Amino acid sequence: MFDQMVEQSSTLLRRLEISVAEAEKRTGKNTVNMQETFTVYLIETRPIDAITDGHNPAPDSLWRRYSEFELLRNYLLVTYPFIVVPPLPEKRAEFVWHKLSADNLDPDFVERRRVGLENFLLRVASHSVLSNDKILYHFLTEEHEWKEVVYETGFQAKADSRIKALSATFRVKNPDKRFTEMRHYSDELQSITSQLLRVRAVSHRCCDLFEWSAIEKEMGDGLQSAGHHMDAYAASVDDILEEEEHYADQLKEYLFYAEALRAVCRKHELIQYELETASSDLVSKKHQREELATGMVRTFSFKGMTNKLFGQEAPEQREARLGLLEEQIVEGEETVKEKTSECQEYVKDAWVDIQRFKEQKDRDLREALVSYAVMQISMCKKGIQVWTNAKECFQKM
Repeated sequence: MFDQMVEQSSTLLRRLEISVAEAEKRTGKNTVNMQETFTVYLIETRPIDAITDGHNPAPDSLWRRYSEFELLRNYLLVTYPFIVVPPLPEKRAEFVWHKLSADNLDPDFVERRRVGLENFLLRVASHSVLSNDKILYHFLTEEHEWKEVVYETGFQAKADSRIKALSATFRVKNPDKRFTEMRHYSDELQSITSQLLRVRAVSHRCCDLFEWSAIEKEMGDGLQSAGHHMDAYAASVDDILEEEEHYADQLKEYLFYAEALRAVCRKHELIQYELETASSDLVSKKHQREELATGMVRTFSFKGMTNKLFGQEAPEQREARLGLLEEQIVEGEETVKEKTSECQEYVKDAWVDIQRFKEQKDRDLREALVSYAVMQISMCKKGIQVWTNAKECFQKM
């Protein structure tokens, strides 16, 4: 999947081989001094140059908990709000297709999460912007100091502000149609992938022919022969159902990607709203300046009413207010200029990354669905052969 993802030689994945090699269960004390059992994941890195030169150096390695992956992703979300940041695998199993346990310490679930965490790192390390962030490099290479480096960036305060801003209720007067449509698309993507994950084919053994053959003396041999074919098919179906979980994980990744895409669109709405608010405030200040300078109040205001009731201001007061308004207008014009520039820059950067994401999504989902169809075709061919053999067994009874 990743051979087509890396298009720029500057990405970290071009310079560093990255893998999450294994997982290990550990026991220790948490922040409130309580005993807990948790899983850690071994990250291994090796310079590409050393590999291409014919050397095979031992990889550098370090252990990370899932919560540390979460911290890295939260930092990336805050630092690069215009990027559709790759999601992490689920913390606990949802939409289980086969025999997978919902226990986050279950070995099968831990193994699937290990694969998902490696996929996350490969996605980030192959991104032309994210891969060059120094925090990512610290995460991959510095076992003990990297958290301090993250918190020194002050991202946590920005994260808290981001959560409040993105959860606030506001209405944009002139929304960008492209981002509005993309936000609706993210909702539909999440809905459709949820439905696909809920609906799956369930394969079971039809019946236990061995038990039946024990009570049917004349048909026993035929039923027993058919039972052998059924058992062989059931075993192959179990293998296929386990393989199905791999495709479920690919769908889940895009279920979670939908939220990341929505966050990019929501951030654009927030920037647009701030620009509109600043522009509206500037227009209001200019109207106040015009009214004060001419002495003509064109709109109803409390100040206008008090002037009529208690007389006009003294010239010195009016000059002081005019001076203050002039300062506020200059500041307002600068704010509008900054917000306009910020909005234009965000739109440009975000739209580039959204197009990159769409191309990645189309490629990944096409590959996954084709592979899933091939797997189902293989299963159906096995089923046809099994039922053909069973029919022959039944005909001989």
